[in-house]
Amino acid sequence: MQNSESVKNFILASGSPQRIALLRQVGYEPKKICPADIDENCQPHELPLPYVRRMALEKARHVATLFPQENVLACDTVVAVGQRILHKARNIDEQRTYMELLSGRMHRVISSVCLITGDGKILQRTVTTKIAMKVLSQDDLDDYLACGEWKGVCGYKIEGKLACYVTRMIGSYSGVVGLPLYETVNLLKGVGIK
Repeated sequence: MQNSESVKNFILASGSPQRIALLRQVGYEPKKICPADIDENCQPHELPLPYVRRMALEKARHVATLFPQENVLACDTVVAVGQRILHKARNIDEQRTYMELLSGRMHRVISSVCLITGDGKILQRTVTTKIAMKVLSQDDLDDYLACGEWKGVCGYKIEGKLACYVTRMIGSYSGVVGLPLYETVNLLKGVGIK
């Protein structure tokens, strides 16, 4: 438990353990954690960048309606291969398809962070990170699928076993984990949350 001086004046619209850990890593403890329960389906022909920006904004708006006059921080992160969004795999076969798609290719991880202030101001930043992955052998695929760390996340967890398959990354590591810290901290500091 954090002491009262470390608790900051914002509500986190996410229950993601990765996002909570990243905030704590840089000394930010939300005063409340309230995951946004919204429809996360893509709209017809929606591309990855507009989708992730819309999701972050809708999550923030949803929680802001529950807590008027509060600062609300939300984020959304997706893995995109070309114009295709990789959502959470529903089963091991779907995850295998995702891994085969990522194998030997450059792809993008897009994170959008949105802050709605207590007076209704909307601030949003979006970060795209490019990641190159090695060509995955059948053993690589089998090992990664067997570890199970892909369950419940979109695409994969960069902070886990998959990191040994990444040959290059250009962008924000924390954004790939789930919350781009540089942009997030600057948004919070910009409205006086230090």
